[in-house]
Amino acid sequence: MRHRKNTIKLNRTSAHRRCMFANMLKSLIEHGRITTTVAKAKVLRRYADRMITLAKKNTLASRRRVIADLMISYNPLTPKEARAAKDGNTAAYNTDRRVVSKLFTEWGPLFSERQGGYTRIIKGDRRVGDNAQKCIIEYITE
Repeated sequence: MRHRKNTIKLNRTSAHRRCMFANMLKSLIEHGRITTTVAKAKVLRRYADRMITLAKKNTLASRRRVIADLMISYNPLTPKEARAAKDGNTAAYNTDRRVVSKLFTEWGPLFSERQGGYTRIIKGDRRVGDNAQKCIIEYITE
């Protein structure tokens, strides 16, 4: 029986899928929209909506869960990076730190009144080479 086994595998191993979707989520949170195939976008939508739900709660547990799901490692800053960050240069931090703060400070409050459906998939043309259907997945900003 295949009850509750609804993982779409996309012809990848589980570790590859987890890393791929973590990277796609980071890019989506950072830029607001990314271009990918329709199959990946439909799976990514599930994870992206969960991230917004966690950001709306804005608790320590939800922040830790986001950090775990996005596979973020907070490496200690080198002394040079620490001095730059102390002077106000936020570019000294790696992008992972900025992704978490952007999720909780910008995207979470933006969707505070919305009950669900935070993403939109817009289908586009086909990719040259393998003729895969491309699309744009983005967070709804209206």
